Amino acid sequence: MTELKNIERELSRFRARLVAAAAFVLFGFSLLGARLIYLQVYKHDELQTQAENNRIAVVPVTPNRGLIVDRNGVVLANNYSAYTLEITPAKLQADLEQTIDALAELVRIEPRDRKRFKRLQEEAKNFESLPIRTKLSDEEVARFTAQRFRFPGVDIKARLFRHYPYGELASHVLGYIGRINQAEKQAMEDWDEEVLANYRGTDYIGKLGVEQSYERELHGITGVEEVETSAGGRAMRRLKSTPSTPGNTVRLSVDIKLQELVEKLYGDRRGALVAIDPRSGELLAFVSKPTFDPNLFVDGIDADSWKDLNESIDKPLLNRALRGGYAPGSTYKPYMALAALALGKRTPQQTIYDPGYFWFGNHKFRDDKEGGHGSVDMYKSIVQSCDTYYYMLANDLGVDTMAQQMAPFGFGQITGIDIEGELRGILPSTDWKRRAYRRADQQKWYAGETISLGIGQGYNTFTPLQMGQAMATLAGGGQRFKPHLVKEVIDVVNGQRRPVAAQPLPPVPIKPEHLTVVRNAMVGVNIEGTGATAFRGAGYVSGGKTGTAQVVGIKADEKYSASKVAEHLRDHALYIAFAPADEPRIAVALIVENAGFGAQSAAPIARRVFDYMLQGLYPVDEDIAAVQQGTATAPLKPPRRVDDAVAAAAASAVAVSTTAVTPAKAASR
Repeated sequence: MTELKNIERELSRFRARLVAAAAFVLFGFSLLGARLIYLQVYKHDELQTQAENNRIAVVPVTPNRGLIVDRNGVVLANNYSAYTLEITPAKLQADLEQTIDALAELVRIEPRDRKRFKRLQEEAKNFESLPIRTKLSDEEVARFTAQRFRFPGVDIKARLFRHYPYGELASHVLGYIGRINQAEKQAMEDWDEEVLANYRGTDYIGKLGVEQSYERELHGITGVEEVETSAGGRAMRRLKSTPSTPGNTVRLSVDIKLQELVEKLYGDRRGALVAIDPRSGELLAFVSKPTFDPNLFVDGIDADSWKDLNESIDKPLLNRALRGGYAPGSTYKPYMALAALALGKRTPQQTIYDPGYFWFGNHKFRDDKEGGHGSVDMYKSIVQSCDTYYYMLANDLGVDTMAQQMAPFGFGQITGIDIEGELRGILPSTDWKRRAYRRADQQKWYAGETISLGIGQGYNTFTPLQMGQAMATLAGGGQRFKPHLVKEVIDVVNGQRRPVAAQPLPPVPIKPEHLTVVRNAMVGVNIEGTGATAFRGAGYVSGGKTGTAQVVGIKADEKYSASKVAEHLRDHALYIAFAPADEPRIAVALIVENAGFGAQSAAPIARRVFDYMLQGLYPVDEDIAAVQQGTATAPLKPPRRVDDAVAAAAASAVAVSTTAVTPAKAASR
């Protein structure tokens, strides 16, 4: 039997489904329309801004770093532009090592480049652009550009590189720049927002020396470029730009010719020299030997070079003038004499008898001169450097009184020099010892420890900078200034000069009659005493004091012999001096490590510094070599005028450039 369909019912159902489908479609289009109205009308301005931002990239333009020049305008740090090959790991579509291997077929990539890149990768974030090769040649740039499509995430960028044209010269003064590491990035988060914004796009900052301390002056003002980009993120055209402003020029108080002379005089020896103008605190020379080449750090130092510098027994990275801790030896005696006069413990005419030793308890403190100096007054104690005189004086004064008298001269105090990292040193006292040690038996001050302090030994530990400032204070009659390396900052835009004004410190109250006694004795040192040989024939009158400081102690019944001691354990040679004696314009303090007697190894260096500064004289090469070997006293041959020496050096440099091409104890005297 055939079933008959209800046509009307089927049509009714179909119509219902059709209406439902139409209603659903209409509802869907209504949602789309509402969303369209919302986006096109209500969100129009916001989305237009976002679209514009996606189309326009704001790119920071890093400024040229400011120049560093010496007091005479000689450029010590400048910049040059070069191409770098950089990889952004987050944008790579292939394995990193495979990408580097493929790049090595186009440009030279050495193992040290790979090591440096890995180190940078550890310090940086994955989306940062990191250099795999720097200073590409034009040929290498062309080869990569032709194959760039093969290397997404790899690009060539033009970057500015810092350059130190004199290499190792004055490296501890200048410091260097290097890539910003993670610790520095975190520290920068605490900077003022305006300052931090100025470092957008900056990858390098000053790390040491003037580069670090005057970073804000040298950095400049970052500019911006608005660049239209494609959907793929490639720059299409520049819309507008605000140029960057180069950093300011920092002019040092250092005379680079004097600095170079001193570094030559040291040769391969270790040590430090500080030369100060006692009238202002300006540092005329600030030497630490050995030095290092700051150019090694500019684009990331390689592992081998870092190992050589960091593990060297000579410690070339140590700024000895700023952070070297040394016993001052007999250079301490003039200040001890001033303390004795100020406290009435001695008069200039008062004498002691020196048999060649001083007994304290059951310990025999020996004088350097066997048999002693006989009858010794204050003048003779300084001129002939009598240890026994100062053993007795130290015993009379006591450790705390000595500390109170020495602190105003700057011993064991932060000087406030305008570079970072200064070491405080040790000016011993009973309070210092309580704070320095944990055990009760170590904290106790024993009377026998006081005796050797009188000749600048024992716990006394000062930096050459502190010794230099103390010498400048004595030379200046008690007037003190904060030492500084920068003379002025020159605005690169308007040429305005902002001098670094001399900053007077509380003076040391020295009576003129006491000052005259000590200064006359120091003049006597260079005329008839331990410094006389080095200053024979000088065309000016100067004052000084030689010193020799123990590195390791010897037994009371033994006599010191340098030949029986390892080179790094031999006595240090020291010297302090000022000139001219009547109106001092320069004060120096220097140390030559493990070189023995100050009269033989240190005083000759000071003599040539004074010859240069006061008479414009420059030693001949044979004389420099003799000073380096510790065999020179007074100049071996008449020195040249400075201008003649500079001309000769320039001629020599020209000749070289035509043949070579380089890339863009009780002993205390």
